[in-house]
Amino acid sequence: MNQEEALEAIAGGADIIDVKNPKEGALGANYPWVIKQIKEVTPKNIEVSCTLGEVGNLPGSVSLAALGAASLGVDYIKVGLYGIKTPEEAVFLLQNVSRAAKEYNPKIKIAVVGYADAEKIGAINPLLIPKIAHTAKADVAMIDTSVKDGNNLFDYLSQRELKKFVDSSHSFGLEAALAGSLRKQDLTVVYGLDADIAGLRGAACTNSNRVTGQITRALVWELVEAVKQAETQAGKRV
Repeated sequence: MNQEEALEAIAGGADIIDVKNPKEGALGANYPWVIKQIKEVTPKNIEVSCTLGEVGNLPGSVSLAALGAASLGVDYIKVGLYGIKTPEEAVFLLQNVSRAAKEYNPKIKIAVVGYADAEKIGAINPLLIPKIAHTAKADVAMIDTSVKDGNNLFDYLSQRELKKFVDSSHSFGLEAALAGSLRKQDLTVVYGLDADIAGLRGAACTNSNRVTGQITRALVWELVEAVKQAETQAGKRV
């Protein structure tokens, strides 16, 4: 994401501006100056999130990156547990990330990201993420997909598994976020699962291409309207 895309997302009605660099992976980190520029043009009533990248088991390096991200004034820092093999490794890394960021800004939120396609990349079972995030004193548990090959979140995890993830997150006092090549038609299901945050990039981009496409306000607006429609339908069912 760049400043131009951020302005398009804002104009389309996005609630959170999530700054990443898709050329470096699903949760690729963007440059500090890009994050700073986007933060400067984002209205104060809209939150800004940034990624630290798809990290390995390097607690010192990642906690230093977390401090750098916190200094840019973002509201959320997302950590993708790409190269972490055990829950113990994950908790230790995240505890240091949380300490580094929250000593700078106690209000900042740490989002812990697991991967629905964990078996493909040898990562941690994503259903363990809520407990890991809680133990590490993080704030958000999230599932995404690592490999962007046309499959999406629901190709790897059933609605029952995702509901278990959301409910587990809430039981620990965490926000629950779902992402992973989600499409507009998936938002009704995501809303029905009671997730707090839905993350989409490809669906907001021209040609549905998260790397070479560009976010447009029209596509963001369509996604926002899909969420509003899901909310209305849920209200009617009640």
